[in-house]
Amino acid sequence: MMSGSRETELFLEMLAAERAAAPNTLSAYAADLESCSAFLVAQGMSLIEADTSSLAAWMADLGAEGQARRTVARRLSCIRQFYLFLLREGMRADNPAAHLESPQPESTLPHFLSESEVVALIEACVAPAEASPAKQRRALVARAALELLYASGLRISELLTLPADALKNEKPMLVIRGKGGRERLVPISASAREAALALRAWDQALESPWLFPGRDTRRPLTRQAFDKILHEVGCQAGIDPARLSPHVLRHSFATHLLAHGADLRALQMLLGHADIATTQIYTHVQTERLKKVVETYHPLATQSEKTREKAG
Repeated sequence: MMSGSRETELFLEMLAAERAAAPNTLSAYAADLESCSAFLVAQGMSLIEADTSSLAAWMADLGAEGQARRTVARRLSCIRQFYLFLLREGMRADNPAAHLESPQPESTLPHFLSESEVVALIEACVAPAEASPAKQRRALVARAALELLYASGLRISELLTLPADALKNEKPMLVIRGKGGRERLVPISASAREAALALRAWDQALESPWLFPGRDTRRPLTRQAFDKILHEVGCQAGIDPARLSPHVLRHSFATHLLAHGADLRALQMLLGHADIATTQIYTHVQTERLKKVVETYHPLATQSEKTREKAG
């Protein structure tokens, strides 16, 4: 049992009740608290008794284990919130994590597909006429999911929890409940709507409450099951499955919109980002692409490259 379990349970209950934290978020926070608690117990100290130096030692241990700086920063954010909660509830007189410095995240740019690769991926979502009903349905699931992901930039959790009646009206919009219970409207393309309706028509006899039902039709399709479908479609499209994930499609949606002149604020609303700073990473993607264009096509850049080749 985690040291300080009563306090952590109260903290997690607060996140669920006051911030409408999703189950996955609560699980991640519980894991972060467990990690910190296990380290402190090994040092002869409980989570509720921790001081700044012991928490700093825990962070250093995470880094020594090879955990990514982004992961360490996320875990520190959880710990800060936990001790702030204890402070506000009168369970501690201070927040020992308040002055710990968060590691700077690695400056990695999001991976995305080219527009032609996305088209190839969607066109690969077909099954031969002689294929079994199960394979034909699998192709319908793949096409509907990929069309919706790329047309709207949904998170995979948002896609898989779409209700069966999400497309009940004729409007080309979806109501999405995102992180923290925030709702937003996202437009979908005509082809995405048609693909989703085709799947719904096939599944009508299932009477599932979900647009993408799982094997147990009372529950939605799992992330793991969708990953298998995406892997198969990637192989059929001639795209390395290692380059594919639902988030790659979300990044592709955002990158391609910006490339075609979309406004950054509009993109923030479509993606459901609370802070535009999160959306601004896609401007860095555009900057990198522009640099490559100049390096490839600018006459002086080309001439400089040829000079370097001769010198070598």
